[in-house]
Amino acid sequence: MQPDKLSRAAASAIRRARVGDGVAISDITVWELAVLFARGTLRAQGTVTSAVQRVVDASGVIVKPITPDIAAIAADFPDGFPKDPADRIIGATAMSESLTLITRDERIAGYTRLKTIW
Repeated sequence: MQPDKLSRAAASAIRRARVGDGVAISDITVWELAVLFARGTLRAQGTVTSAVQRVVDASGVIVKPITPDIAAIAADFPDGFPKDPADRIIGATAMSESLTLITRDERIAGYTRLKTIW
């Protein structure tokens, strides 16, 4: 994470979550991270597997699995919601788990049934 790239509200929410119940991510975010390592967008020593595992371990995030409920929510977002499957799974994970999603994507933030911060 690059804290200097976050809004003050987002950085504050992450700090509060770390001392509270923890920071959660969707498991599809782990896949996105692996893709970034595999493409060389992010660099690390060792295999993609070991690089991803180090990031997850070091960040202390809670990885939330895709459940049938999350899959159904992701499939049912309205037309204005992003079509990207990862965005849909991430948004659905936040909804299903009653989590606040940190995003600067206005199309996601504009969906009023999803609590977001930026």
